[in-house]
Amino acid sequence: MLERYNEIRQQTENICAPLEPEDFVLQPMEDVSPLKWHLAHTTWFFETFVLKPFHTKYKEYHEAYDFLFNSYYETQGTRTVRSERGYLSRPTVREILEYRAYVDTHMAELLEMKLENNLMDDLLELGLQHEQQHQELMYTDLKYSFGQNPLDIKVVELGENKDEWQKTDWITIPEGLQTIGFEGEGFCFDNELGQHKVYLEEFSIANSLVRNVEWAEFIEDGGYEKPLLWHADALAWLKKENIYAPLYWENNENEGWSTYTLNGRKLLSPDAAVMHISFYEAAAYAEWAGKRLPTEFEWEAAADSLNWGRRWEWTNSAYLPYPRFEKPKGAIGEYNGKFMINQMVLRGASLATAADHSRKTYRNFFPPTARWQFTGLRLAK
Repeated sequence: MLERYNEIRQQTENICAPLEPEDFVLQPMEDVSPLKWHLAHTTWFFETFVLKPFHTKYKEYHEAYDFLFNSYYETQGTRTVRSERGYLSRPTVREILEYRAYVDTHMAELLEMKLENNLMDDLLELGLQHEQQHQELMYTDLKYSFGQNPLDIKVVELGENKDEWQKTDWITIPEGLQTIGFEGEGFCFDNELGQHKVYLEEFSIANSLVRNVEWAEFIEDGGYEKPLLWHADALAWLKKENIYAPLYWENNENEGWSTYTLNGRKLLSPDAAVMHISFYEAAAYAEWAGKRLPTEFEWEAAADSLNWGRRWEWTNSAYLPYPRFEKPKGAIGEYNGKFMINQMVLRGASLATAADHSRKTYRNFFPPTARWQFTGLRLAK
């Protein structure tokens, strides 16, 4: 476990290796957190939920850090307003790395004690999974921050614009009862529990994701200007935010569409799967194509027949609790359950997801306007 802990913690710092000190403080919108904050918050999680309760000789690193680096845990007290995380120049990146090292040293001490405590083991595993979630957020937040800069910043190649063409075929799932949710050994989040049966009518789902070239056809056909394709809330959002294409797309009169990637701006690869689209856009495209988005239950029922994992895939399911869902006691009960309102479910994983951090029962969720994540879609009928 100590080896795994060290590997995951090191990967977080590896993501930051190409950056300059000024890059760590960027927060161009509320949903984006500064990279410096991610480094500290993931450390605060281990300090707060593992070290303080279980390491009897542990001394808190800094009393103000509980205020600075708590994310949304109301039961842990007051905290920095989310939209103001980028206001703070101190503590410095160097000081936060020292904080990480301090906590890592004491985590190593705790793990070497080899305590037999199931609750501690569960919280430790949750902390590691939580850090992997933040690793993906670091990529998406950094991309959004650099995407506002005209300097065409290059930091890492993730294969965001990679051709992945395959002939679209339809996989048919016959009607019947499907088992939904996690069961068995290994880790899952609480929102995956409550395994249950769902009756599904026969449906078909595309074996491939919608590609950039197909999305460009949607734009050329005036898809963003056709009100009958859009939800009412979506139309208001389109007008307010002046949305006319996926996030990071730009159209040059001579060269055509391009997109910003973490390895710089690239001419759009026609056969790469479209990404950085909202649920509103995904639903409108499906309407335009004469198809629909799959529900999260249809997606899970078909997952073993799909090649998934390059984009988080929007589904047409609201984020709601499964039958018998139970919040854990204490602050950890705030992890998922309180967000089960005004969110839509995404399934799969993305090119920025940690290699061992995905499974077909994983339920990601974002509001219908979210576009800065690596989000795409596949169609159903």
